[in-house]
Amino acid sequence: MSVESDVIEIIRGKSSEGLEIIDRGTQLSELGIESLDMVELIFELEDKFGIEIPYNANSSEMEFQTVGDVVDAIAKLVAEQG
Repeated sequence: MSVESDVIEIIRGKSSEGLEIIDRGTQLSELGIESLDMVELIFELEDKFGIEIPYNANSSEMEFQTVGDVVDAIAKLVAEQG
């Protein structure tokens, strides 16, 4: 699986809305992901990819509004780790 598909599956597991189609343009707010869900999501992504996401990942430095934002940030961190 690719980073993108793995991230989307993890996000799907945190979604409370049960949308059939989740793609890069899907807003996290559409998925019912709230602040506690976001913390759990970050922990799960860190475990899955063996990375460390900066503490305040949802700041302007690394803003997670869409699924694509999360995918891009994770792909970047994975690439930086080598």
